[in-house]
Amino acid sequence: MDVSSEYLIDIVDRAMTEDVEDGDITTMSTVRPDVRGQAVIVAKQDGVISGLDAAALVFYQLDPESEFITELFEGSPVTRGQEVITLKGALAALLTGERTALNFLMHLSGIATLSSRFVKQINHTSCQILDTRKTMPGLRLLEKRAVASGGGFNHRLGLFDMILIKNNHVDAAGSVEQAIQRAVEYKTRQGLTDIKIEVETRTFDEVKQAVHLPVDRIMLDNFTVLDCAKAVQIIRGVKPEMEIEASGNMKLDNVRAYAETGIDFISVGAITHSADWLDMSMRIETL
Repeated sequence: MDVSSEYLIDIVDRAMTEDVEDGDITTMSTVRPDVRGQAVIVAKQDGVISGLDAAALVFYQLDPESEFITELFEGSPVTRGQEVITLKGALAALLTGERTALNFLMHLSGIATLSSRFVKQINHTSCQILDTRKTMPGLRLLEKRAVASGGGFNHRLGLFDMILIKNNHVDAAGSVEQAIQRAVEYKTRQGLTDIKIEVETRTFDEVKQAVHLPVDRIMLDNFTVLDCAKAVQIIRGVKPEMEIEASGNMKLDNVRAYAETGIDFISVGAITHSADWLDMSMRIETL
């Protein structure tokens, strides 16, 4: 996923304003502004790296002459104890930017790492791990890029790029059939020819309705593995080409069984909303 420079600058600007505001008074009171230094950022766990550009921009904003040196790229594996980044520049800038840069790196690398673990559980199948909209407000693009860096795939970016009829939409419309009918009519009126329609189903009855209607993908929400396999048989028996997605309570210890039912996608909210940060630290090496 591409992240524009404008988006990245805005994110980093807001993060630095939040942390520094009128100034890093600890650093300003203890470190001369003319002192140059070198530091390294070290991984304290095995994982997958993400957020290098955000971290680099933190230091560049504080010291345009700083150097951010790494052989890694977005999605690179890292091991515990590995020196992942070398920093050179004004020592005050390195100290002021330390926490914000590490926050970006640790949070986003945690998402990439958890995504990669889910992907490894199902890589013997053709199923794909998808993210969801359960992201931190304002950080969605970076978090979704981190998912892709871990080998996962991005579901819709927002409410604007797919019609996804969920249970509340079905209840508000009156039925699966009425919700889909209204969605198709709206799509036609608006000329949204490239927009897909997906519908969330909760029961076999809703699956049997949806498979005969003009949708591109059926989501099986909170189905057991056994029921998911039965639903796949129902759907494939009518429309072999229909995309099938499963969601709800997906974990590392059950995702493999779901993927082996023959579904095409598994959406996992946990890879963004519950990923542990990948632990890293920065240490000053030379002055």
